[in-house]
Amino acid sequence: MADVHDAVRGKGFADRFADFCAAVVRRLPFGLSRLVAPSFLGFALINGFTFGVDLILLTLLRSWLGLPVWLAITLAYATAFGLSFVLNRSMNFRSHAPVGRQAVLYVIAIVVNYVAFLLGVGAGLAALGVDYRLSRLIAGACEGVFMYTVMRWVVFAKSGSELEVEATGEADFAHVRAPGVEDADGSVG
Repeated sequence: MADVHDAVRGKGFADRFADFCAAVVRRLPFGLSRLVAPSFLGFALINGFTFGVDLILLTLLRSWLGLPVWLAITLAYATAFGLSFVLNRSMNFRSHAPVGRQAVLYVIAIVVNYVAFLLGVGAGLAALGVDYRLSRLIAGACEGVFMYTVMRWVVFAKSGSELEVEATGEADFAHVRAPGVEDADGSVG
């Protein structure tokens, strides 16, 4: 038992968070452990937390400080997205690449997300007669998938050298063969 404690004691919080996500994913039923990446669970946990921070800040800024709604929403939204970037970079994707390029890509993703999903899907569905709360939930689901995809494969994408030294055991779709789809060697799955 001492070996386990010694091993855990030497790990940082980001490593323990990644280990927790991997352990939970390994226990998913119905074969989902082969399809769900631990970083997806990490993303969901982090962004669920930052959504809560967004709502708390919105309430504090609007109800306690009396800021105008537009300013309270903007400040809370920007703070939550900034916190999401920092937590996902350090704990979930554990990136050590230069932060400047990643921050620029993240801001571009947020702008695309805002225009395409919050305004496009959310406001578009509401304009078509869908209840604004339901349209916001639908837009939020699209937003989550988009932001995870962009963060994993664009913002925090691993370089060739990072991939060589990384051995996380994270679920990946590279081993999944789709029926009727040709592989690079010409074989069909």
